[in-house]
Amino acid sequence: MIYSMTGFGKAQKEIQDLQIKVEVKSLNSKFTDLFCRLPKSLSAREIEVRNYLTQQLERGKIELSLTMQKASETVSASLLPEKHIEELFSELKRVAKQVGVESVNETALYLHALSMPNTIQAEQTQETEEEVEALWQSIFEIIQEATQECKAFRLREGNVVEEKFKEYIAAIKLGLDAVKEQDLIRMPNIRERMKKSLLDLGLNEDFDQNRFEQEVVYYIEKFDISEEKVRLATHLEYFLEVLKEGNGKKLNFMAQEIGREINTIGSKANDSHIQRIVVNMKDELEKIKEQTANVL
Repeated sequence: MIYSMTGFGKAQKEIQDLQIKVEVKSLNSKFTDLFCRLPKSLSAREIEVRNYLTQQLERGKIELSLTMQKASETVSASLLPEKHIEELFSELKRVAKQVGVESVNETALYLHALSMPNTIQAEQTQETEEEVEALWQSIFEIIQEATQECKAFRLREGNVVEEKFKEYIAAIKLGLDAVKEQDLIRMPNIRERMKKSLLDLGLNEDFDQNRFEQEVVYYIEKFDISEEKVRLATHLEYFLEVLKEGNGKKLNFMAQEIGREINTIGSKANDSHIQRIVVNMKDELEKIKEQTANVL
């Protein structure tokens, strides 16, 4: 089972008179890169949130956004103390007449009353420590819900990627089988090419056969890819085993090892048909490397 580092989750709930909404997003990254967007009233809880996200999502570029707003749109009306404003406005008009102001601009006086200190006051609520903690626990449950949804999203993406990995490995295995088939006729072809080259140089059939066979053995050893074929087959099988573990870093390492063997086969084969097979194998391997960068 593997997890993708790409994920998204959200959750929302109404608590008391607050509408709480949480979104958790994650993208691929080599390391854990966390960003939490919390209201100022919850800034003291950021470390707790970051620790939870790190524990649950482990790695990636992770972003959490938490918003709180009043559930009722009419609540804001209570923030204007109408009676107090009315008293200030009347007092300002009285003082203006008392000091002899002949023409009073009532609109200006009203705006002045609004701008006076303590005119507009936020609703003050006295909450006990137990109430504050209970509210936070409810908010944290919403964070947990959004995070678990993000993990489920990652798992679904991981299942898709896992099937893709199996397809790519199967394609490379087919390429390796084709290399093995071509390798059976490659060495006799090399021997014939060497013999033809000697004849083209004007040598007769009676050249030193022993020396010729020594040279053939030398080139056979130089172009031999038997070890590379065995190692590549082993790496492909081990990649599928690691796939069950779901370790993205180890999958990336195995992809590098597979690439090393494919490159060696291509460089040592000295065969145009095998070179074409190697190119196709490399193409499948590049697809694997792209996906391993996004696996947890």
